[in-house]
Amino acid sequence: MKRILITLGLAVAAMLTIPPLLAAEYSATDLGTLGGSSTADLINNRGQIVGGGANDAGDADHSFLWQQGVMTDLGTLSDLVAGPPQIFIHTYAEDMNERGQIVGRCFTDQFLEHGFIWQDGVMIDLGTLAGFDNSTAYDINDRGQVVGYSYDGTSGQASAFLWQDGVMTDLGGSYSVAFAINERGQVVGYGVDSASGEQHALLWKNGVMTDLGTLGGGYSAAFFINERGQVVGYSYTASGEPHGFLWQDGVMTDLETLGGSLVYPNAINERGQIVGYSTTASGEDHAFLWQKGVMTDLGTLGCCGSYASAINERGQIVGNSFTASGEQHAFLWQEGVMTDLGTLASDNSSLALDINERGQIVGHGSSDSGGYRAILWTKSNSHD
Repeated sequence: MKRILITLGLAVAAMLTIPPLLAAEYSATDLGTLGGSSTADLINNRGQIVGGGANDAGDADHSFLWQQGVMTDLGTLSDLVAGPPQIFIHTYAEDMNERGQIVGRCFTDQFLEHGFIWQDGVMIDLGTLAGFDNSTAYDINDRGQVVGYSYDGTSGQASAFLWQDGVMTDLGGSYSVAFAINERGQVVGYGVDSASGEQHALLWKNGVMTDLGTLGGGYSAAFFINERGQVVGYSYTASGEPHGFLWQDGVMTDLETLGGSLVYPNAINERGQIVGYSTTASGEDHAFLWQKGVMTDLGTLGCCGSYASAINERGQIVGNSFTASGEQHAFLWQEGVMTDLGTLASDNSSLALDINERGQIVGHGSSDSGGYRAILWTKSNSHD
C-alpha cells in the first residue's frame, strides 16, 4: 500500500488584519500548504485539522492532517492492477472523528474513485459493493463505522453502504446514498422511491430503511443526524421552493425562511440548534440560527450577505459574510454578536468552515493574486 507522508514544520503565524480590540482576542495561524493552495475544512476537539490543496507541481490534489504544527500529506491509495492499470492521483477527505480517523475518496487517472479510511499514517481502500466499480466515503463516527455509497460508473446504479471492521454492507434502496451516521449507528441519506420515481430522504435504523417523505414536493435529502436522532436536510415544497427540514419522531417540520423563497441548513448540534442560510424578503442570503421553531437572522458584517457553516455545543456559530467594503470575511457569532475574524495580512478575504468545542476555528483566506491559505483561528487568551 503506497503511502506518501510529507511533513511541514510549524507554519509562520500571521496575525489578523482586524481592529486592535479583536486582534487582542483572536489570532490566526497560517497552516502552510502542500506546495500549492490549501484549505482547512474540519477540526475535532483534539485540535486535529483536516484540509486539502494542490501539490507543488499543481498536477494533483491531496488532503492533509495538521496537528501540533506539522502538516502530513495523506497520500493516495495503492494503484489498481486488476484489469487496465489505474493510478490514484487525487485524494479528498470528507470527515474525521475524535480518534483522528479520516475518510474520503481517491481518484485515479481514469476517474475511477474508491473510498478510504486513513489512520496513523496508513490509508486503507474500502473497496466497493459487489457489481460496482466505484465508492465514496462521506462520514465516520467514533466507533469507526463509515458510510457512503458505491456505484457503477457505466450504468449509474448506486447503493448506500455501511463499512465496519473491513466489511462493506449494502444498506439497500434504489440509487441510494448515505451521508451521515451518529454514534448509535443511525444513518441518513437519500434514495429513489421505486413507485413514484421521486428522490426521498432516508433513515436507516436497526436494519430498517424509512422513507422520511417530503415537504410536499418531489425531492428531499437528509444530510445530518445528531445523537438524539434529529435529522436535518432539505426538500422541495409543493410550490417547488427548496426548504430546510427537521425530522424527528416521524414528523418532518419545515424550517421556513427569513422571508425569501429558500433555506439551506448546513449543521445541527446536540441541542437541536440548526444553522445555514436563507433568502430574505429583499433577496439577500443571510445566515440563520433555528431553534425551537424560531429562525433568527444572524445579520451581516455590513453588506449584502452571510452564510453559516458550523455550530458547536456552546452555540458558537462560524461562517462568512460581506463587509461594508464588499470583502468576504470569516465571522464568529455568539450571544447575538457577529465578530469579524478578519483576514491574513497577505489576504483580503476569508471563510470559516468549522469550529470545535474549544472554540478553535478553521477555514481559509485568499487574495486578489489567487490561491488559498489554510487558517486556524484561536482566542489569544485561551489556555484550552
